[in-house]
Amino acid sequence: MIFKSLKINNVLLKNRVAIGPMCQYSANKGKPTNWHFSHLQKLSQLGSGLLILESTFPYQNAKISKNDLVLSNNSEKKEFKRLINHIREFSDVPLGFQISHAGRKGSSHIPWYKFNSPLKKNEASWETYAPSPIKRDKSWPIPKELDIHNIKKIKRKMIQSSLLANQAGFDLLELHSAHGYLLHQFFSPITNKRNDQYGGSLVKRSRLILEIAEEIRRLWPQEKILGARVTANDCLKNGISMKDCIYLVNELKNIGFDYVTPCSGGIIPFTNKKIKPNYLVKYCAQIKKEINIKVYANGMIRKKNEVENILNNNYADFVTICKPFINDPYWLFKMANKNKIKLEIPQQYSKCFDI
Repeated sequence: MIFKSLKINNVLLKNRVAIGPMCQYSANKGKPTNWHFSHLQKLSQLGSGLLILESTFPYQNAKISKNDLVLSNNSEKKEFKRLINHIREFSDVPLGFQISHAGRKGSSHIPWYKFNSPLKKNEASWETYAPSPIKRDKSWPIPKELDIHNIKKIKRKMIQSSLLANQAGFDLLELHSAHGYLLHQFFSPITNKRNDQYGGSLVKRSRLILEIAEEIRRLWPQEKILGARVTANDCLKNGISMKDCIYLVNELKNIGFDYVTPCSGGIIPFTNKKIKPNYLVKYCAQIKKEINIKVYANGMIRKKNEVENILNNNYADFVTICKPFINDPYWLFKMANKNKIKLEIPQQYSKCFDI
């Protein structure tokens, strides 16, 4: 099942293993650097059926850190197009673009310098926004509550970024509404205490996600893939539940989204919940059971037998894997070789994987 192809609209995934988004914190003023060209070229040649780039943001102050990717104008689009053209010299793997907004999680240090730590004023910090003026943690500043004018502005910028992603040549777009980012903040009753059209009931807390989703669906080409990263569980009392997630996924399906991938936690830096391998698979399985939409599994999926179990039991349609492609880059080739399945291996390396 791992090596069975999957066609979504006009995009063909040659197998059911995707390389998921991995934040690199290596951009220069929002633009890809030589690191991205090298890193993504390597990943594109590792045999996966799909490669999704790291979270990219619709304008500079929507970022997590100073060194995140931004796609907001033609100058930045030109650099993304150059990056895609570079990858295409080495691989035809479909490429995914993940659009996000950090919200109150923004203006933070790069994790390997200071984990879960906001920038100070003398470190060129910027003002952050959220649905309600609630700190991420005691050490974080109070974000400014978004008014309707600025909500509309963010919507326009996210939609514009999505249009630029299509023009740059991406095959897939993923709307990020999980991991404690802005759209997750609107969806969660933990962080959304508004009493207007964007807060209160589940329908109102979902409104911003769905308004953006509707506009992107209207403009994103039907032949390409459109999906969303959603939150299935906040892992906190009175937070998002699976019932809330099912509502949102059903609405996204009705809008015309092709897939979702469920996540959990992230609305605050830490919870008491212990994370184990495959911890998100149960949410994938429930979505598959209740709604006719494609699902991909992510979250600490590390071993061949785990991937096979997920796919063979129809818990998900495909899986995304990150760290194994870094610490053992050719594991998928080795698996294919063992099973006498031929993957497209660079000719220069073909002698290493003789079947």
